[in-house]
Amino acid sequence: MHGLTQIPVTEQTMAEKDEALKPSDMVMEPTGGKYAGKNRQWQGIPSLTRTRNGRLYVCFYSGGDEEGAENYVLLKKSDDEGRTWSEPILAVDPAGNVRAFDPCLWTAPDGRVFLFWAQSYGGFDGRAGCWFSVCEAPDAKNQEWSEPFRIGDGVMLNKPTVLQNGDWLLPISLWKAIASEYNPSCPNRLANVYRSSDGGKSFHYLSGVDMPDRYYDEHMLVERTDGSLWMLLRLQTGLGEAFSADGGKTWHSIAKSGIWGPNARFFIRRLRSGRLLLVNHARESGEDTSGADASGAISKANISGTDMVAGKRNRLAAFLSDDEGKTWSRPLILDEREDVSYPDGVEREDGLIELIYDYSRFAQKEILMAKFREEDILAGRMVSADGKLRILVDKAGE
Repeated sequence: MHGLTQIPVTEQTMAEKDEALKPSDMVMEPTGGKYAGKNRQWQGIPSLTRTRNGRLYVCFYSGGDEEGAENYVLLKKSDDEGRTWSEPILAVDPAGNVRAFDPCLWTAPDGRVFLFWAQSYGGFDGRAGCWFSVCEAPDAKNQEWSEPFRIGDGVMLNKPTVLQNGDWLLPISLWKAIASEYNPSCPNRLANVYRSSDGGKSFHYLSGVDMPDRYYDEHMLVERTDGSLWMLLRLQTGLGEAFSADGGKTWHSIAKSGIWGPNARFFIRRLRSGRLLLVNHARESGEDTSGADASGAISKANISGTDMVAGKRNRLAAFLSDDEGKTWSRPLILDEREDVSYPDGVEREDGLIELIYDYSRFAQKEILMAKFREEDILAGRMVSADGKLRILVDKAGE
């Protein structure tokens, strides 16, 4: 993910680094200049959400010729189920050498839409910061977005989890992968969890997880049927896991999960049916059902191992679990090509799953959507009437 361009440390840049603590500019209708599709040299790391009335919002980031100080976040919308998309309606674009990156869209239980993003001085200043702006009426003809609010140090590009007791848990990470002289001593350099118990009025640090082989974390949380929490996080080799029996205050059984991954973002969510959905990169033999039992279930070992092509972000696939992640279904391959990555998604009330991801950030520069149902995953191929793969959402450079 992060081929970051860092800013060399000088007396002047040390004096500038706290510019990242200031709210970003919120540019409405950023349709020309550097924001225009034809002028964007790369783009990726998308997120998707759906409003109560069915409007879709998508965001991603771009700017400059790589990940660095010129990055900004763009927001678009669709009112026809993703068949067409607006021009960008909002850009989060900090001034100077501060970048906005790793955005996340989320529709809260009360219907408000939150746009989260990270801010950092240069590529990564050792501290960054998770910010958000909220739209109170996301289905209105003209949307208004609040002034940005900073939650705390770190980066969050995965959606919050709402617990049965109403608490919101936010997976905010302080990366272990990159050190910085700008802020070398930030506390809690962990895969952290923040909590809001008042519907987003306030946020408080709750806990963090560390383990060998941590990288950019990009962790996600699932509340299991017994009330415990399961955290999955990105490692350099596969996914790590941790468990909590006290709502995320403490964590135990911290270890590698056995689920493979090419050092990339994944997506896990509980569906309305009660099953768990995992979107990850399937191993090369993933379509082979050898090792499956009579129901077609495949164990963790069958979606892990060393026979996957190391380092290649290919064969983006969806899996289902009926037993809280102990075993997984055969995969539905969503996009087999190399350089497909960073899935995020939502589930419609009727059970249709809508997934966003990027393809070839620096060459093809595409943001794509897939629509599918649980029946497609269980069949290992597209069988639903309204499912569709490789739906183009945005393409830069044209």
